[in-house]
Amino acid sequence: MRSFWRVLSAERLKMSRSYVWVLVIGSPAVAIPIGALANMQEGGQPVTWEVLLSVMSLFHAMFFLPVLSGVFAALICRAEHADGGWKQLLALPVTRTSVYLAKYTMIMALLAAVQLLFFAAVLGVGALRGVDAPIPWTMFLASIFGGWLACMPLAALQLAISQSWSSFGAPLALNVSLTMPNMLFANSETYGPYDPWLQPMLAMSPFGENRFGAFNLPLESLMTVVLGSLILFLAAGLLSFRRKAV
Repeated sequence: MRSFWRVLSAERLKMSRSYVWVLVIGSPAVAIPIGALANMQEGGQPVTWEVLLSVMSLFHAMFFLPVLSGVFAALICRAEHADGGWKQLLALPVTRTSVYLAKYTMIMALLAAVQLLFFAAVLGVGALRGVDAPIPWTMFLASIFGGWLACMPLAALQLAISQSWSSFGAPLALNVSLTMPNMLFANSETYGPYDPWLQPMLAMSPFGENRFGAFNLPLESLMTVVLGSLILFLAAGLLSFRRKAV
């Protein structure tokens, strides 16, 4: 346990010296003008919190969250792939399990920061647009926290790929190419919920009426799929890393 905290502290220091924070604020910053320019409701009424969350989270959860999961995973393994970094790291008195879990924890911490900033962006745009209805905290927390949870299996999968491939660009190219068909899989109630790249968008979309395809899946069922995928990808990645030749 002590080695885990040492490695996690080192990863935090390494990330603080990079430009990763530009990526953290990028998606919330893009969501702000989207929400600010969202169309008014019928009858000239201001947008509701639910509509605002739906509009701002669509591109954020459909594209940015899946891509950022891969970018963070690639960045956190980049230094170790250069100049024998894995040998130097694993020569220290730390276990491979601690190293792997610390890197995964750092990825999820960065994604949590993205989600918190996105939440602040939605509240800020709501205040700017004059939404005077009470803030639906339950809906917001379910969306923000659910989107973060839904990123867990994808982050585990991306970390497994990034630690295995020495190329920095190859995992990112694969991640982007598998993110683009999200809207196609969203139409499938059968296969959509099992797509790790689509799960963040399903979790962040406000649950209610007028849902279609994979969006019809109840939140509880979606989280069950997410938990199962997380266990599978994290265990497979950790097993691969423990057997990794350095």
